[in-house]
Amino acid sequence: MTTITYPHTPHGDIAERHFERDVADPYRWLENDVRIDTDVARWVQAQNQVTRAYLDALPAREIFKTRLTALFDHERVMPPFKRGNRYFYTRNTGLENQDALYVREGVAGPDRVLINPNLWSDDGAMALSEWSASEDGAYVAFAVQDGGTDWRTIKVFDVNAGDVRHDEVHWARFTGISWAKDGSGFFYARYPEPEQGAAHQAGLADHAVYFHALGTHQSQDKRLYATPDQPHLLHFAGVTDDGRYAVISSTAGGMNNALTVIDLTDPYWTPRKVIDTIDDEWSVIGNVGTTFFVMTTQGAERRRVVTIDLDASGRGASELVPEQSAVLSNAWLLGGRLLASYLADAKTDIRRYTLEGMPDGTVALPGIGTAGAFRGQPDDPESFFVFTSFNAPTTIYRYHIANDTRTVWAEPNVDVDLDAINVEQHFFTSQDGTRVPMFIVRRRDVTGPVPTMLYAYGGFGINIIPVYSPVQLAWLEQGGALAVANIRGGGEYGRAWHEAGRRDRKQNVFDDFIAAATYLHAEGITSPEGLAIQGQSNGGLLVGAVVNQRPDLFAAALPGVGVMDMLRFNQFTGGQLWTHEFGDPADEASFHTLQSYSPYHNIQAGRRYPAILATTADTDDRVVPGHTFKYIAAIQAADLGEAPHLVRVETRAGHGGGKPTDKVIDEYADMWAFAAQATGLQVAPITLSTRPRSSACAHRLAGR
Repeated sequence: MTTITYPHTPHGDIAERHFERDVADPYRWLENDVRIDTDVARWVQAQNQVTRAYLDALPAREIFKTRLTALFDHERVMPPFKRGNRYFYTRNTGLENQDALYVREGVAGPDRVLINPNLWSDDGAMALSEWSASEDGAYVAFAVQDGGTDWRTIKVFDVNAGDVRHDEVHWARFTGISWAKDGSGFFYARYPEPEQGAAHQAGLADHAVYFHALGTHQSQDKRLYATPDQPHLLHFAGVTDDGRYAVISSTAGGMNNALTVIDLTDPYWTPRKVIDTIDDEWSVIGNVGTTFFVMTTQGAERRRVVTIDLDASGRGASELVPEQSAVLSNAWLLGGRLLASYLADAKTDIRRYTLEGMPDGTVALPGIGTAGAFRGQPDDPESFFVFTSFNAPTTIYRYHIANDTRTVWAEPNVDVDLDAINVEQHFFTSQDGTRVPMFIVRRRDVTGPVPTMLYAYGGFGINIIPVYSPVQLAWLEQGGALAVANIRGGGEYGRAWHEAGRRDRKQNVFDDFIAAATYLHAEGITSPEGLAIQGQSNGGLLVGAVVNQRPDLFAAALPGVGVMDMLRFNQFTGGQLWTHEFGDPADEASFHTLQSYSPYHNIQAGRRYPAILATTADTDDRVVPGHTFKYIAAIQAADLGEAPHLVRVETRAGHGGGKPTDKVIDEYADMWAFAAQATGLQVAPITLSTRPRSSACAHRLAGR
């Protein structure tokens, strides 16, 4: 094995006193913004040079890049929103760096491009993020994301004129866009303009909901709702389909929220508290007059549907659909029905109900997988939805609600033998006896132990569900296995599953992941020295923590954009919001828990560590790159064996959203080649099909 000479990283002498113990932080200088601090910039450049020299020498890298390029080269479409007689949807023809916004006049009319972010920058790093069409389809308010940042600039496109208006809103962040029914303007959320030089790393406070009137300057926008007494709350605003109410959900960063309603027929637009505590989850599905249909965890760990009558003050919530054995994950009012999406062992089941809560059958799905993103109007008989799975490319269906029938609206033609991919669900037992599900995906001809990629997330109540992924297929085609573990901290089994993996119970998340790795070894799924692990963000924290606790289980670790310093995460950008999930380092009990697993603080010098390729991006303002910089500096300084311990720092990219397709392909070519080298995966070129790849045959889009 070639010995790698890592760049020199100056070791500082910073140590702070926390609850009668000193905690060293020798690499705090790496928290500084790479765009401002030249020392950090030089360190990043030196690290990238070493990393590139190693990765570019791997023969598997070009094989993976070639195959990933082919696997991404298919049309990707999202379900349309119908506004008037117009259908708005995003589409990527295959290898475009960013999805563009299209419109159709009528469901079978010709397509035309409205907004194409691929023309906005030379490097493809400017993206179309949130967008919303007005009720009559005359205008589209759209948000621009530059270089992966969470900051947004909102503009307005005139669909009839075919150009962008002068309206422009700055400093939007963590926001939706919702039009007033009459098209006079839209609701959005933003922060105050940050001080000069503080936009990328400083803490965030005072999120507020505003209304922008079309044709006016942002300085005239009306501030509708804020909580100055609770400056770290987030506020999300939406407008009901009938246009009468603005609904504001306020959260401390977790799943639970308060609920405020503004009656837009009231000339004063006075906010009215409907739920004034943040003890449960309250998600408005829709309304019929003053009756709101709401999904809630109040009295239901796996959620239920209730109604709240705004005219019946003090009566509270009335149960409509009781809690089921499966987890209610989403619901929609469409075509005079209530459609509810349930998760049973992380697989989707769509159930129909009348508006009186009576069962009305199920929506037949194409197979076992994930369905959702239903789009339509409460009184419109048609809707659109997505179906996908590990071996089923994302397909859009047009669903006739009254007849309970579906037809394909957009179906990609992918150049891969999906019949060769087998999906199984296994269950393993964690340290405390908890039964945990895990998907195992392999080629059908793969039966013996093979290099395996284990993925999980385990936090914030987020469900990890079966989806089609070109990057995962590139690993599977080479004969490797994929394992996706639905560990605690997620929401796959409801609120209790999430609660069992947060704050002082976070170790359960790591125990589950370690148990998943142990199961893969014991069952002969992974080869003895062939287990790689991957996770992003909270999943990057997961990878860093379990490598410290059980380095012997893994051959390779791929922590991406991870939260690695659990004692200072709340000091940057929106990190204060995560105290709801992790606990507050300023609280003594939380501090001791956080320090016990913080990846940066628990590196076990003298033990043999797996190969590590940590990834981050220089403009990530969600989990600032200083987390990864400090972590990899500490890893490289410790005596952890001869395996490579590298960092890959992407430029002009953020936490993941808006990342150009070519950067995604390059990043995964690097990661998979690195993991293949460490696990012994034998990589060879894949023979592509000779079928034509023209736009006319690369997709099926109804009406063409």
